[in-house]
Amino acid sequence: MKKDGDKQKETPPEEIEKLREKIDKIDGEIIGLLNERTKYVLDIAQIKNREGREVYAPDREYEVYRKIDQVNKGPLKSDSLKSVYREIMSASLALEKPIKIAYLGPDATFTHMAALGKFGSSVSYQPCVTITEVFTEVEKQRAEYGVIPIENSTEGAVTHTLDMFMDSDLKICSEIIMPISHNVLTTSASLKDIKRLYSNPQVFGQCRGWIEAHLPRVELIDTASTAAAAARALKEDGSAAIASELAATIYGLNVLARGVEDSSSNVTRFLVICRTVPAPTGNDKTSVLISIKDRVGALYDMLDPIKNAKLNMTKIESRPSKKKAWEYFFFIDLEGHIADPHVKETIDSIESQVRFLKVLGSYPSAKIPS
Repeated sequence: MKKDGDKQKETPPEEIEKLREKIDKIDGEIIGLLNERTKYVLDIAQIKNREGREVYAPDREYEVYRKIDQVNKGPLKSDSLKSVYREIMSASLALEKPIKIAYLGPDATFTHMAALGKFGSSVSYQPCVTITEVFTEVEKQRAEYGVIPIENSTEGAVTHTLDMFMDSDLKICSEIIMPISHNVLTTSASLKDIKRLYSNPQVFGQCRGWIEAHLPRVELIDTASTAAAAARALKEDGSAAIASELAATIYGLNVLARGVEDSSSNVTRFLVICRTVPAPTGNDKTSVLISIKDRVGALYDMLDPIKNAKLNMTKIESRPSKKKAWEYFFFIDLEGHIADPHVKETIDSIESQVRFLKVLGSYPSAKIPS
């Protein structure tokens, strides 16, 4: 039995040093293997360039992450390993070809964070003022890919994004589903000092209950983004912003309250737009844009082929046409890839009875965070 005052015997320094020598040896092997891996990546890049194929392959990215889940035995968690491989793949992409990612900015927005989580820190990023500008940058090939928000689990669809797909020929090549946590940022020392609260209108909607309970009498002022809200809060005494912790770091603000979103399962879905459709993975989603004919039962008839094919429809959203009053477009997400015969046959069947149909893309389904 250990008595009070007894000291635990210290581990000899040479024992720790021997373990560190083993770690150093393994690190050397890892570095050698990573560089060997990169040489093969560059060989593939030469083939892609010769054949005019896209450098970023969402289907291959999905396969790498799937194998991590399959092979990993711990103690490292698979999510931690995926973060490491995200940076390995980011560095490889940057070596293959200079890549620019346009996103709805400015820096420290949730879209910026989603883009970083998808493409890593080794590629180049271009913040855009509007969703329209993100589409324009990719369409004019000033950026290879664009990242835009499409819907939030609390506040629903981002209608500007839906509207842009009506006229754009760009494709959806990937999706990102990211948990969203909101924080109150300010230079003030207490919530009692806050008179004005800045944020994006959607964010106010996601935090409505918390605001009513803790800041019921403050003035709510809309901004174009959470980062813009943080910039305003920095300049004005008695002001605060609801934004990310990254924004607090970038703008040097205090975090007075964390996790002020009303729903603990608050997630936002983002899309990656580009000019091509990736290959199937076996776990894909297809998005289509449809305009139906103005007749009784048209919507039912449009959905009937989906039911008959036993395809799972994961989303349907309507938007008014910009060209004709009382005419609507429908955005639909289906499980499966356009290259799958039963998906292609179903879409062909729908197209034969509607006014207009456009496939917006087929891409790997993102895992919903638990």
